[in-house]
Amino acid sequence: MSSRFVAGMTVDEALLACERMNREGIAATLDSLGESVTTEAEARRSLGVYHELLDAIAARKLDANVSVKLSQVGMDFDPALAERVAGEMVEHASEVGSFVRIDMEGSPYTEATIAMTERLAARWPGGVGTVLQAYLFRTEGDVERLLAQGIRIRLCKGAYKEGPEIAFPAKADVDANYVKLMKRVVTFAKDGKGVFCGIATHDEAIVDAMRAFVRENGIDRGAFEFQMLYGVRRDLQRKLAAEGFGVRVYIPFGPEWYPYFMRRLAERPANVLFLAKNFFKN
Repeated sequence: MSSRFVAGMTVDEALLACERMNREGIAATLDSLGESVTTEAEARRSLGVYHELLDAIAARKLDANVSVKLSQVGMDFDPALAERVAGEMVEHASEVGSFVRIDMEGSPYTEATIAMTERLAARWPGGVGTVLQAYLFRTEGDVERLLAQGIRIRLCKGAYKEGPEIAFPAKADVDANYVKLMKRVVTFAKDGKGVFCGIATHDEAIVDAMRAFVRENGIDRGAFEFQMLYGVRRDLQRKLAAEGFGVRVYIPFGPEWYPYFMRRLAERPANVLFLAKNFFKN
């Protein structure tokens, strides 16, 4: 079952999955699994994998970038180390014309992740972005904060279990906030320029709402891209790519796939149903 949603154990397997996506006109984000490290040696090992990925993406001329969680590079025990490691990664990506997405984790990481992304973006403009989660009350303000700095956003609904004091408890409210923020990120303009952002959803009703909004408002399809998970709604990924929309698939890989799965399922039981429903779809 895991092979449906995780590309493999090695860098080579992830690159092969990326090449398959590219042949279908779909871009990729590669993520080496292994969050919550506890030593500098582990953080540096993670960095080594990302250096290998960035070099391979450039050498093979792949339509791909990379994604990393700050807990994977030492955030839990040494935030300064995490920023140094992430900075080395962004510097390398900028040198080879690629991009680093600082992935978002649970709410204890939200402000630190955004703030670090801002600092890195000030040093390497255009080389780094982050993820915002529409189920958090604070996200509307965070959207404006990052757009004003020209920092790219991956907008998702949110996969962690959060309390009603900081997050919308009802799915309908999450969906409504997502649609509002989705429209905002694709219409933002400052000094005549927008910010290229990712619309990360598998919800076909929201995808249809986006397609209608783009059509009705004359928004260039090159102003954004749809983003989805590896192995999830492959039919919809191909359909959108065939229609000329940008589509990017998040491809996780690595020997840490089992802890990754167990944490996701334990954090939010709804994730179990989500994966089960998508396992049997094309």
